[in-house]
Amino acid sequence: MNLKLPKLPASAESADFSGRHLLLQGLLALIFLSMAARATYLHIIDKNFLRQQGDARMLRTETINAHRGMIMDRNGVPLAVSTPVTSLWINPKEVYELAHPDPTEKRPKKPVILDVNALATAIGLEPIDLAARIAKNPKKEFLYLKRHLAPDVAQVVLEREFPGVYGLTEYRRYYPEGDATAHVIGFTDLDDHGKEGVELEFDKDLSGISGVQQVIRDRKGHKVKDIAQLKPAKPGRDISLSFDARVQYVANRELAAVVAASEAKAGYLVALDVETGEVLAMVNQPTYNPNNRTSLNPQQLRNRAVIDMFEPGSTMKVLTVAAGLESGKFTPESKFNTNPGSMQVLNHLVRDHENYGVIDLGTILTKSSNVGASQIALALPPEMLPTFFQRFGFGRTTGSGFPGESKGLIQPRSEWHPVQLSTMSYGNGIAVTVLQLIHAYATIANHGVQLPISFTKVTTPPQGTRLISEHITDQLFPMMESVVSSDGTAVKAAVPGYRVAGKTGTAHKPEAGRYSANKYMALFVGFAPVSHPKVALAVVIDEPSTRNNGYYGGAVAAPVFSKVMGEALRLMNVPLDKPLEAPVMMKKTTIAPVKTVTATPAIGDKT
Repeated sequence: MNLKLPKLPASAESADFSGRHLLLQGLLALIFLSMAARATYLHIIDKNFLRQQGDARMLRTETINAHRGMIMDRNGVPLAVSTPVTSLWINPKEVYELAHPDPTEKRPKKPVILDVNALATAIGLEPIDLAARIAKNPKKEFLYLKRHLAPDVAQVVLEREFPGVYGLTEYRRYYPEGDATAHVIGFTDLDDHGKEGVELEFDKDLSGISGVQQVIRDRKGHKVKDIAQLKPAKPGRDISLSFDARVQYVANRELAAVVAASEAKAGYLVALDVETGEVLAMVNQPTYNPNNRTSLNPQQLRNRAVIDMFEPGSTMKVLTVAAGLESGKFTPESKFNTNPGSMQVLNHLVRDHENYGVIDLGTILTKSSNVGASQIALALPPEMLPTFFQRFGFGRTTGSGFPGESKGLIQPRSEWHPVQLSTMSYGNGIAVTVLQLIHAYATIANHGVQLPISFTKVTTPPQGTRLISEHITDQLFPMMESVVSSDGTAVKAAVPGYRVAGKTGTAHKPEAGRYSANKYMALFVGFAPVSHPKVALAVVIDEPSTRNNGYYGGAVAAPVFSKVMGEALRLMNVPLDKPLEAPVMMKKTTIAPVKTVTATPAIGDKT
């Protein structure tokens, strides 16, 4: 059946579609106006909203690490410098969020999984350990992966774009002179804080102050733009030390050679500038490499020159003779009867190496007579010798400021009895550091004026304190110079072209409440040139081998003094004060074997 619908008028059909069109246009206009109003509101009225939201996603506040100051020697040679390195770090919270995207989002993100095995292999870590560290800190936003990598090495890892892994520019300390300056300069930890030596003493000056800056980073953590420097970084102050790297190198080389050759336990050496009090060199053996401390033994860190205390032996006889001269009871011509090479002091027997007979004051030093030194001490008021030693700084620190410096030991006044005074006169029953000992000798070399010890370069003449008169030092100089003559105990300390003054020492080491029969400290302390003293130098060898009588100060310490002092004076352009001797041509001779006689060790010092 066919049905025929009635036809609507043309005007009615047009009106129906016209209304819909107008409604649609109105809706579109309303939406557009709403969007325009919202955009106007956000960009003009509430414009900080978008900025805050954008900043929250891209703007970061970062620390600007301050560049640690450089340490240099007196001539500007770098001894410690900071080089830029890259430390890798990870954001565990970000790693977790990337691996577990929010499922409620309209467009859930695809999970991004960190390949722990690949990352661990790239930076040289164990995958299990790395995975455990990340899993243990899921809410942390910063966790170091590996510190202080070379920038090019770190860049290879960063280019692989491991999720949540970033790089941080830091500074690593480098020591160009290596083991030669290890005990003096010390080192810094991973956070660039001084832990030993000069690095610790001047840490505040060297460290500087970190700054703060704002940067824009993309979602992968790459820096897009530096926005503002909120606080500039203040670099650390450069420090010029008193040391001469050349002298330090020579001293380290020669000391290492003699410690090895003599099979000694240790050795230490300190050189001072007589005219300024500056430390020109300070060396310890054994030493370590501050650039590689992976297998470092804590005992190797000890700066023996300022920390270790020992009995100085006959090197104290110079001060004993000086005290005798100051008392007015003795002159250089005073005679001392040392027959038969020993003397009894109450229950204590003092012995010389041999019987020197009747000798003068100077010969006490030349031959290193314990008996003569004891006679001086016992002839003085009981308090004079100990207080004379204290005047020179023994029993207290030198005031150098070096970390861990020991003050030594002088027996209390209640112990100043004849036996103690006798042994003290030749360096037993008293404990000193090498720094104290060389400070005393430098004072004598400076004609009785003691200058403060300085580890930094001195730019203005220091103020000194007179401890003894110049008249006394003038009398001491020729006596000390005779020690280095053919008649003395330290002919091997002589330096070609220079007059040398000094004193040997060979002391038995205390052990378990008594003196060891075969363990010694071998010393030589002196200065040059005698006509105008410039450098004072102390050499100490701890427990040299007793084979072939090579443990005496004149045999094992004096040669080191000669080599180091000669190089130091040459490098400092100190004029010669003694004619150079022409080399003597020796005829080839046959030397008959010599029978070795073992002598019984003397009690106390043996030089």
